[in-house]
Amino acid sequence: MDLRQLEILRAVAGTGSFTAAGRQLHLSQSAVSRQILLLEEELKEQVFLRLGRKVRITPTGTRLLGLSERMFQDLEQTRASILESQQTVSGTLRLVGGMTVCLYVFPTLLKAFRRQYPDVDVKLQPAATPRLLRQLRGGTADLGLVTLPIDDPNIVSIPVMREELLLVTAPQHPLARKKHILPRDLVRQPFVLFEPGSGSRKAIDAFFAREHVAPQVITETENVEIIKALVRVGMGITIIPYQAVAREVRARQLFCARIGGHQIVRETGWVHLRTERVPRAVQEMMRTLERVRPDLKLSPGVPARRKSGTSPRS
Repeated sequence: MDLRQLEILRAVAGTGSFTAAGRQLHLSQSAVSRQILLLEEELKEQVFLRLGRKVRITPTGTRLLGLSERMFQDLEQTRASILESQQTVSGTLRLVGGMTVCLYVFPTLLKAFRRQYPDVDVKLQPAATPRLLRQLRGGTADLGLVTLPIDDPNIVSIPVMREELLLVTAPQHPLARKKHILPRDLVRQPFVLFEPGSGSRKAIDAFFAREHVAPQVITETENVEIIKALVRVGMGITIIPYQAVAREVRARQLFCARIGGHQIVRETGWVHLRTERVPRAVQEMMRTLERVRPDLKLSPGVPARRKSGTSPRS
């Protein structure tokens, strides 16, 4: 059995006759008949029933037809992928992500991507997770970077980062003077937190539930810059990704610390619509993040590529 025989099988099944299949493939009717006969002799089964000038496919032929469809589809996708890889990456890529990702991941990522693929026009749009998923499903976005997990069979999720969430206060806050901060120290503290429903908030709420801490939440927002501004002036404390406060901590405008005995993390990943062939620009954007990820400040004093399940030094 070879690809040529499977191609002839498809043509006969599609046209309903050996003669018509021969015309389609630029072969004689006898050449078509000969190849089908050889196939039947090899399988010791008929693949077509001869009904005068017409033929009807048998159950065995139907199984072979399904095999041929899958094989030729794979061949076409491989051919298209090879051709695409030889072409300059160009066009428009519509990229979406949450506020923190847009502020602290995308600038480094897009600078590196633009340097390598200047012909791709990247359209960037911040969006909360529910809206981001609607955009992917509706075809108005190509690729998103969002806190996981995402439970949608039509969306492909690819984990790429584990970000540490730290307790953040103003430098003059009493907690900033403590050598070790424990969960009980958070009781009755006013909190400024991400909005409910976000992946980050779910990780934070899970921590509160485990430690039986009922936070006094005074403000909720998806805008991490608003959260930091309120914490800086002493309105409350928060738990946010380290990369969002690394610069302010170095400048001593904010204080951050791990909560003793606990590491709060959120997993971030690429999401895109499930499809047979992922566009080249989408693939290259994901590869670019792999290259720049070591430059991102995901955890204080901890390499960005730390494997899941390992705890950083306290």
